[in-house]
Amino acid sequence: MRKLLKGGLFSLIVLLAFGCISNEKIIYLQNQDGNAGIADGELITYKIPEYRLQYNDIIDVNVQTVDDMAQFGFNNRPPQMNAQMGNVSSQSGGDIYYMTGYTVDEKGNVRLPIVGEVYVRNKTLDEARVDIEQRLRGFVKSELYVKVKLGGVRYSALGEFKRPGKYVVLQDRMTIFEAIANAGDLTTVAKRSDVLLIRQYPDGTKLHRIDLLDRQIVESPFYFIQPNDQLYAEPMKVREAGTGENTAQSLALIFSGISAMALILNLIK
Repeated sequence: MRKLLKGGLFSLIVLLAFGCISNEKIIYLQNQDGNAGIADGELITYKIPEYRLQYNDIIDVNVQTVDDMAQFGFNNRPPQMNAQMGNVSSQSGGDIYYMTGYTVDEKGNVRLPIVGEVYVRNKTLDEARVDIEQRLRGFVKSELYVKVKLGGVRYSALGEFKRPGKYVVLQDRMTIFEAIANAGDLTTVAKRSDVLLIRQYPDGTKLHRIDLLDRQIVESPFYFIQPNDQLYAEPMKVREAGTGENTAQSLALIFSGISAMALILNLIK
């Protein structure tokens, strides 16, 4: 019996000693063996295709006439309306365009005041702006200025994030690391080498696997987040084993196991 307990204690120590997570599994942007390295300070250029509108996107359409500019300047919203939008932004995570913007329906249309439905699906923001402006000129005879923007970058963070959830960031472009930072970073046990990106395309959905440990990610088409992206981070096997996430936790488990084994050995003497 004592030999069995000693063998179990030895196995516990070995398991815990090798169960903690190494730095190589949690450090982002490493030059991985077998891949062409990217040196610090090396210039990386991007050819980012223009985003094309899809179902459930929300766009902000801003129309200004000469009279609007004379009264309010380049921003045609009264100051009190801007203050109200700022309050909504601070209270609801920045998703102000849900109330003030126009949603692309399942047929690819947005329904605008006066002009009615305008088909914008699979069009760039500039192409949508031109179409909306042409439709408006049939009703407005004075000079006008039309601006069309996305209602922020919407994405979801699932799994091993410190703050999983759905987020809206009011900017035109953001990287995958900005999205991760916005969700509180990944937990220590997140499998950074195999993050699942679920991306929406005009024709459907595709699933992509991303290695955040590899510096080559900055040259990939997934470095920049697109609206409606979903990020899912799986846990490492260490969570199933129940071992510590770092050396301190592993040592605490080892000493707890030793104390438990010693108590059992004393009881069976």
